[in-house]
Amino acid sequence: GSGGFRKRKHDNFPHGQRREEKENFNPPSALMTSFKSFQLELDTRHDKYERLVKLSRDITIESKRTIFLLHRFTSAPNGEEILSESEVKLDAVRRKIKQVAQELIGEDMYQFHRAISPGLQEYVEAVSFQYFIKTRSLISVEEINKQLIFTAEDREETTNMASDSHDKQPHMWSLRVTPVDYLLGVADLTGELMRLCISSVGNGDIDTPFELSQFLRQIYDGFTFIGNTGPYEVSKKLYTLKQSLAKVENACYTLKVRGSEIPKHMLADVFSTKTELIDQEEGLP
Repeated sequence: GSGGFRKRKHDNFPHGQRREEKENFNPPSALMTSFKSFQLELDTRHDKYERLVKLSRDITIESKRTIFLLHRFTSAPNGEEILSESEVKLDAVRRKIKQVAQELIGEDMYQFHRAISPGLQEYVEAVSFQYFIKTRSLISVEEINKQLIFTAEDREETTNMASDSHDKQPHMWSLRVTPVDYLLGVADLTGELMRLCISSVGNGDIDTPFELSQFLRQIYDGFTFIGNTGPYEVSKKLYTLKQSLAKVENACYTLKVRGSEIPKHMLADVFSTKTELIDQEEGLP
């Protein structure tokens, strides 16, 4: 009748028979075999990328904890204990970086650079901050890379690698910090030095801000030589670097002009107020 439905032609055949005929009609071809191998390769690469992202996140967290610890250096009664503890934490970070180097054996590092770059930048910031507290100078990228050459002494760390590749692993691993990661880490260092200036003023130290002002001025001059010819991320952080320098110079101005008339325990409050005014004028949160 008009309310019925029309039967399709292939409804007269059982479903199992149609499936068998389809499989017999399209047998596995060399093209499909190739695509399956491509799928396996891409899945393996994606899994490695995710492992590197997790390691980079762990490196970032541990490096931040090291930076927070180093900020206690100015107020701690025994600064050597803080430096020793920070060295232990940085050794733990380097063990994480060793796992990254093991994951990149036989791989092009730049294919996975976006996964590990945030962690390397934070490590550069932490190790350069510690180096500045020790020597009042800037660590070089060559010195950082020397610390990232590892040997196969800790065998338990290799258990995370595939079992069939144990015999193929070399007895030495290394991971090089790229110049861009180094520059971005140094740019972030300036913010930590600005906070160090604030804490130094609060502790009555009127010499450290002037040292930091000169040091930051040299870093800023170095970045201006790069200008717009460098990567976009570097020029983007130049504005933040300039703000950190302005805050430190403002602290030096306050100490030089009004330092004799303001009690030492109130200098930090005056400096913090002026810093907030600068942020409001520049539209910073």
